[in-house]
Amino acid sequence: MKYKRILLKLSGEALQGASKSTNINPDVLEQYCAEIKALQQEKVEIAIVIGGGNIFRGGQAEALGIDRVQGDYMGMLATVINAMALQSALERHGVYTRLMSGIKMEQVCEPFIRRRAIRHLEKGRIVIFGAGIGNPYFTTDSTASLRAVEVQADVVLKGTRVDGVYTKDPEKFPDATRYTKLSFQEAYEKNLNIMDMTAFTLCMENNLPIIVFDMNKKGNLLKVVKGEEAGTLIS
Repeated sequence: MKYKRILLKLSGEALQGASKSTNINPDVLEQYCAEIKALQQEKVEIAIVIGGGNIFRGGQAEALGIDRVQGDYMGMLATVINAMALQSALERHGVYTRLMSGIKMEQVCEPFIRRRAIRHLEKGRIVIFGAGIGNPYFTTDSTASLRAVEVQADVVLKGTRVDGVYTKDPEKFPDATRYTKLSFQEAYEKNLNIMDMTAFTLCMENNLPIIVFDMNKKGNLLKVVKGEEAGTLIS
């Protein structure tokens, strides 16, 4: 394996599946669990951050007449719901997990403590980080970058529904071309929408590579961690 300890960032909206008929599609959840378990069996240490956009986005708050800070906290709670669903599904597959939260809620998860998180990873447990970093105005992308730096991950893997970073939106423009590799500076200068600027800058300043890949394609996660070309590497 090219990477020994990874931070996997998953989209909450991806859990809805293509039909978007339910907030959490059991088929998508099962597929993610199978991919993650296959990776864990290769002795890779895995931390996960999952979004909450399938349930509630902090950015929706203003349209609903809700205070932005309150809306962000609602979004954090949405990520905990997704994290609990993922934890339950993984444990059904016989995988040991720990759910750690940026907001204290002792009945359902541990508070985030950096040394404890690292120890869980060393013991082979999958660590899921919920509730963002516990503060408003920060996205789950920022959470992924920060937690990856804190637990000394080798790479941030951003699982999306497209197979990398393109010159323009491939779902709208058929002539869009995919980048296989980019430097942080190139990605910044081309204004490519990879992560929000806070998350992107944190990775750049800490020399933490980012790989954007298609999480919905079977076997892709294992390919990426082996170092095979299956997405776009930003480093």
